Amino acid sequence: MTVKQGKVLVIDNLMPQGIILHLGLHFRRTQTSPPPPSTKPQHNIREEARLHNAAAVATNHPRFTAKYVPFTAISDPSSSDESYSLDETVYRSQSGSLLDIQHDMSALKHFDGAYWRNLFDSRVGKTTWPYGPVFGPRKNGHTGSFKDLGMTVLVSQVNRLRKINKPIVGVGCASTGDTSAALSAYCAAAGIPSIVFLPANKISIAQLVQPIANGAFVLSIDTDFDGCMELIREVTAELPIYLANSLNSLRLEGQKTAAIEILQQFDWGVRIGIPRLVCAQASNANPLYLYFKSGWKDFSPVKAKTTFASAIQIGDPVSIDRAVYALKNSNGIVEEATEEELMDAMAEADSTGMFTCPHTGVALTALNKLRKSGVIGPTDRTVVVSTAHGLKFTQSKIDYHSKDIKDMACRLANPPVQVRADFGSVMDVLKKYLSRKAH
Repeated sequence: MTVKQGKVLVIDNLMPQGIILHLGLHFRRTQTSPPPPSTKPQHNIREEARLHNAAAVATNHPRFTAKYVPFTAISDPSSSDESYSLDETVYRSQSGSLLDIQHDMSALKHFDGAYWRNLFDSRVGKTTWPYGPVFGPRKNGHTGSFKDLGMTVLVSQVNRLRKINKPIVGVGCASTGDTSAALSAYCAAAGIPSIVFLPANKISIAQLVQPIANGAFVLSIDTDFDGCMELIREVTAELPIYLANSLNSLRLEGQKTAAIEILQQFDWGVRIGIPRLVCAQASNANPLYLYFKSGWKDFSPVKAKTTFASAIQIGDPVSIDRAVYALKNSNGIVEEATEEELMDAMAEADSTGMFTCPHTGVALTALNKLRKSGVIGPTDRTVVVSTAHGLKFTQSKIDYHSKDIKDMACRLANPPVQVRADFGSVMDVLKKYLSRKAH
């Protein structure tokens, strides 16, 4: 995650609503809050939960609860009284709209901002289960992407449902790489079968090998991501397989914690409010960008073309309503990046010591464009969310630095220099290099 001065939040995936909700959540100090129970981990998370529930009973505090509600009810609670228990397997409302998770905010507010900050801080870097080095919090997640934030929540709930004898035989997802990696890893740790639908020949080998290595049942399907998504939705409607894509609100609930991590990285010194969101898409898969440029007049899915940013090679995103809601309510912007722009941006970031993915290159392209146009000022506090580790995309980096990409200049390529194995030749090459660096 790259943090710079500014007040625009740039993201490269359709998860902005979670950022909006949680940047304004829990961090308001209250004068009437009772002393919270100790945030120091007691053995493990189960013991912490037991102690918290005991404290809630002893002090007559309400217990934390949450439920599924129609997405529209989040902004307008009077619009619907429809709700579902989190123990139900449900992904859409009766009208077919997205669902969201509604917390009992009055219960949460019994503990002030200091409590929540201390609780979050206490779990970072701990060696006690489950915060330790195997599945503990880290900048890019256990499997190398921010999808881990969401999947640990979803798989934890599935684990609970199976233990109370809910008829769930496994968890499935359609994926372009990162979702399947996160799902397979956490399911493997929990002993839950995972089923993955991948578009054939459209993801990197590094992404493909993760679910295979973690024991997932992988189907390589002759279609694109949108086709895989349609199939997994049909399958999970017929079989007792729990859907793990972003259509499932539990996945997004976990990903919202990225906002808390951002606050923590600023030492909790950020003035709470809704940031101006920027969603960045690859030009080869840009339905949201086209919708934004039309003045939000007409959304039309597109047939996504091949892009190095394969994880966002999506022409018909299922969470489009969430993205549009977030953008409209934050005076947000949508930008796009060509293949050459995103690869150059990735290479430029790498040259500073990072090792980023092409999707981060999309977000950095948006940052560069908005900075040059003056939308982002020189002193604005800006956050770019880097969604995956560059080690998942080494082939694209090899191709770029080898200048082996058709119709791309690869202007920042840094190929190795071929030199004869003698002292004079090596010295000549080094002198030329050092001379260029001196100027």
